[in-house]
Amino acid sequence: MAGPNVASSRTTPFRLAINGYGRIGRCFLRALHESEFSEHFKVVAINEPADLASIAYLTRFDSTHGRFPGRVTADDDGLLVGEQMIAVSHSTTPEGVDWTGLELDLVVECSGQYGERAELQRFLDAGCPRLLLSQPGNSAADVDATIVHGINHGSLGGHERLVSNASCTTNAVVPVLDLLHRSLGLEQVLLTTLHSAMNDQPLIDGYHHSDLRRTRSAMQSIIPVSTGLARGVERLLPALAGRVHAKAIRVPTHNVSAIDMVLTLSRDASAASINRLLQDAAAGPFSGLLAWSDETHASIDFNHDTHSAIVDGSQTRACGSRMINLLVWFDNEWGFANRMLDVTRHWLTLPSPDVSIPH
Repeated sequence: MAGPNVASSRTTPFRLAINGYGRIGRCFLRALHESEFSEHFKVVAINEPADLASIAYLTRFDSTHGRFPGRVTADDDGLLVGEQMIAVSHSTTPEGVDWTGLELDLVVECSGQYGERAELQRFLDAGCPRLLLSQPGNSAADVDATIVHGINHGSLGGHERLVSNASCTTNAVVPVLDLLHRSLGLEQVLLTTLHSAMNDQPLIDGYHHSDLRRTRSAMQSIIPVSTGLARGVERLLPALAGRVHAKAIRVPTHNVSAIDMVLTLSRDASAASINRLLQDAAAGPFSGLLAWSDETHASIDFNHDTHSAIVDGSQTRACGSRMINLLVWFDNEWGFANRMLDVTRHWLTLPSPDVSIPH
């Protein structure tokens, strides 16, 4: 979806920092680099415990998304991406970085280690003007807002300091559920996420996690895991409270996931009418956020796809007149990183009367 124009009064780029430079942190930097808005938003700092040589190497070469489309080098001053020099620090705590001295507008928190408000407050106390999380807060009260771009980003007022970008799965399902609930009503929702392997799983069996299933090899099994997706959906769509149920299964692929949706509707509908509704939304109000296709796809077809969700119309099924089964694909890394970029753009271009941000 089209984002807001950068405020005309702004004469210098917004200054961003990334805390935690793993899969999402690196995708965020690359998404910004590949976007048309890169001249208006600059990553000026990265905080990541790994050594600088490894940071540079994993920025240049990515097994999932390919080589970085530009020059990346490292020297004593930090990480040079194109013509942009990025300062690199290696602190394991929020207090270990001089956020104030970096004169930032926003920090993108991609470590995934912080979910409680008291923990997040440490960033603000250490000088971060605003924090955008790449994961949900532990509860709605732990952040000032939880945002799925295209659904509720307009609720941001500009005064918030702690905002969550929800999860990749929440970003994938909420646009579809919101559209169908407003159009046909949803009585019950059952979501099964088929998610690519993640780095909390070992390549071979080992003592890696308190969840015993996650001690098993990620590349040899289909593994059920716990999920907070139902809670995340209800946080964004409170009208569905008590109606959403979810489970998750990790599958041995490196990227691109899917969600199998079983929906009980309030009104009669056919598979064809559901597909038309979703196809029209993808071409109209949800353009850029939602896509629709009825080609014979495999998951790899959506690697590096910027959409939050792609509805596979060839898999839509009607079970009677009020039960619908949908399959939705999403790049769990790249789509989500692009939504973080969208929220960053929207949030920073809002007036912020209650927050003093150095420019």
